[in-house]
Amino acid sequence: MSASDPGIAMNEASDKPVAPAAPTDVDSAPAAAMPANKQGTDWWGEIKGIFWLVLAVLAFHSFVAKPFYIPSESMMPTLIKGDRLVVSKYPYGWSWVSPSFHVMPPMPGRVFGSVPERGDIVIVTPRGQKADYIKRVIGLPGDRLEMIDGQIILNGVPVQRQEEEPIMIPVDGNVPCLPDEFGDQRVAGPNGQIFCRLPRFRETLPNGKSYDTIDMGYSQVDDFAPIRIPAGQLFLMGDNRDKSADSRVASERQGLGGPVPIENIGGRAEFITFSLDGSSQYLNPISWFTALRGGRAGGSLHPQQTAPAE
Repeated sequence: MSASDPGIAMNEASDKPVAPAAPTDVDSAPAAAMPANKQGTDWWGEIKGIFWLVLAVLAFHSFVAKPFYIPSESMMPTLIKGDRLVVSKYPYGWSWVSPSFHVMPPMPGRVFGSVPERGDIVIVTPRGQKADYIKRVIGLPGDRLEMIDGQIILNGVPVQRQEEEPIMIPVDGNVPCLPDEFGDQRVAGPNGQIFCRLPRFRETLPNGKSYDTIDMGYSQVDDFAPIRIPAGQLFLMGDNRDKSADSRVASERQGLGGPVPIENIGGRAEFITFSLDGSSQYLNPISWFTALRGGRAGGSLHPQQTAPAE
């Protein structure tokens, strides 16, 4: 058979015949892979994910810790308006005020409850209210407490109180140091910055816990008749003794109306996370950083410990 026979091909290198390629069976070839149908968004799965995330955040806020914002001057000089801090929820156990939104009705008792220490800074929900206040624990259950001309007397013994150098707080949008609040207390610093110059007194409680207070002079709340703090209750005061709606102030005047039940305590203040001077604007992200006060982040809110009074 000749090389030109159409049924046989010749290998040019070896002159050996080569069998023709088998015909392709189009019908027997595997079908081309078809693209999978595009899945739509699993909205129910997304909703469930968001639900569990929100639930986890609320649980953390209710039982572990939550952020807190200082809206007033009642705890100056320890805390000033614009401070953000962390409040731990577990040191004294949990009660009806522990959930972040106070959705539970008032009820007595605490789970794993314990009594706060003198000098602790705590958040408290006043009777009949939903908002939280922040104050310092001064009197414990069973204490006999009175106040005469700004001097606290605990169980018949005056609390140690020592005048210190005035504190200089920079004036800004959150601390304007207005004359109707503090009188004429604005002074210029060496670099021309304006400060609010306030009289400062160091108090030391019987357990040795000490902290600074502000006292501008005599005011209506500087005298408080003797009381015996009932069992299961605490007497709370603000560090700014002339500008604090605390246990010395009646409920009708937005105060705590005397000692408060321990189950109304929502947690203990731990430390400052950051502080804003009041110049930030929601629509201006740059101002979120320029409004930060330097030197306040990380400041502990636990009172200093000295030797207990004899």
